Order: sequence, then C-alpha cells, then structure tokens
Amino acid sequence: MYRFLLTPRWWGINVFAVLAIPLCIFMGSWQLSRFEDRVQSHQQQEDRSARAKAAAARPLERLLPVDTVTSGRQASARGHYDTAHQLLVPARTLKDKHGERQGFYVLDLLRTDGGKALPVVRGWLPGDAGAKADTAKVPAPPKGEVTVIGALQASENQGTDGVQAGGGLPRGQLGMISAASLVNIVPYEVYDAWITQTDPQAPLHAVPPAAAEGSGLDLKAFQNLGYTGEWFVFAGFVVFMWFRLFRRDAEAAKDAALGIVPEGAGGGDDGGDGAGVPVVVSGGADRGDGPADGRGGGPGAGRGEEQGEAARAGQA
Repeated sequence: MYRFLLTPRWWGINVFAVLAIPLCIFMGSWQLSRFEDRVQSHQQQEDRSARAKAAAARPLERLLPVDTVTSGRQASARGHYDTAHQLLVPARTLKDKHGERQGFYVLDLLRTDGGKALPVVRGWLPGDAGAKADTAKVPAPPKGEVTVIGALQASENQGTDGVQAGGGLPRGQLGMISAASLVNIVPYEVYDAWITQTDPQAPLHAVPPAAAEGSGLDLKAFQNLGYTGEWFVFAGFVVFMWFRLFRRDAEAAKDAALGIVPEGAGGGDDGGDGAGVPVVVSGGADRGDGPADGRGGGPGAGRGEEQGEAARAGQA
C-alpha cells in the first residue's frame, strides 16, 4: 500500500525533507549559541566592570588599544587641560536614581606628557547645550599639571546611542567622541580612546562607563534569539507537511485498493475524460446472492444499474 513512496515524486519529497530538517536544526542551534555567547559576554563585562571599579588605576598606555577586556578599566593620565578647546556633547541621557534625564557632556582635552591629547568627559549637566543659562553652569577645568583618573572607553561610532553624526552643530559642540571627529578641531594628535572621569568637579555628575560594543544584551542579541525560534519553526513545518502529504497519498492508495476511484479519475470507452462520472465496483453478482438472471439482487445492484444508465446518458 505504501509503494507510492518509491515514486520519483516521493523521492524528491524525501530528499528535500532529509536535507531541510537537519539544516534548520543546525541553523537554529547556531543562532541559539550566538545568543548564549552574547549573554555570557554581557555577564563577563559586568563582572569586569565591577572589578575595575575596585581595582587601582593603571597608566593609559598599558590599557591601549581599547578592547572588550580593557573597556571600563580605570586608567590614569597626567598632563594639562587645553582650556581653549572645551567642547560640549549635546543630547546625552543620564540614567540615575531620578530616572532618565536629558543633558550634555562636558569634554576637555588633556595634553599628556607623551604629546597626544586624551579626550576626558569631566561630567554631565542637565539642560540644553545651546542655552546660555545651562552652559553658564559649566565649571572651568583645573589649571596646571593634573592627574586624571577615569573609566576607559572606546571611540564612539555612528551606531552608539546619542551620537549625532550628521553634523551641523554649533561651534563648541561635538556630536561624536572619537579621534576622527576631533582631527579637524584641534591641531594635535588625539588618542583613539577617551575616559569618563570617576570623581567629577561639582556641579558635574559622573558619567557611568558604557559596555563594550558587542558585549551587551542589545537588539542584535534578541534578533539571534528570534532567528532561533524561526529556524526551529521551519523544521517543524517541514515535518508537518511531510506527514500531511504522506497521509493524503496513503488514504488515496487505500481507497484504490478497495475499488473506490475519486471523481474525475476514470475514463470512458470512447476516449473521453470521464470527468464527473463516479465509478463504483459492486460485488453483488459475484457473491451469488442475487436472482438467477445474473442481474444481481439487493439495493446495491439497483443503484449500480441506475448509475450505469445515468453514465450512458451523460456520455450520449
């Protein structure tokens, strides 16, 4: 009854199912592993951040370049501030016990003893970076040689939250904290990193360090989780469709073995397609339970003759 499984059509169906199901399971497992890696990386980053807050600051040069390991570590640098190039970073949000508040960063460039300048976010202030009443509250940077300690951060990019990469900002404002955005503002080299000061000067608020890129539970991490579900659903759909097709063909083969032919499957003697003509096999005469004239007895035989006459009338 299951000989239909050996037909070319079912060979193609079986090969597709055998290849598609493992592929979907493999892709779903891979996406799940990507999500688990991001969760683990996020936990490791949080542990490193907690240890970095308690650890002693290390010289800046020993922590460069910034990566997922050194991001958030306490770094120290010695030099003097360039008071002629103080910059404000507008539209930055600070999350604290009061909730999320909109304000701006105060950024100064520390000319280190090595010659390069280190961008230092001295703190955050609420308000608008374009309003004189708010910017008047910005304290002047310390004069003379100072030692600055803060959390090391990688240069921002266009995908960083709060970045304004479109340009068009007023003079004295900076949309993205990076060496590339500072190269045309200051006449000296800048480190490809920055630090957020741990103990800012009042009334500035400390800016907490951000997690390293690719180590947090961001949108991409939950996209991996969504793709995991999609691939497993695809695998289940392939299995469902295989059983559906198998049951349909198995029932058709069973009906054919019982002599039940679906409508439109039979053909007439004159070569017609026989569409709409049901074909019914009656075994009353073979059993010998009908009259002696061989016409068969019982209601089944009568219905067979009526259907036969209707068929002949339709063909005429």
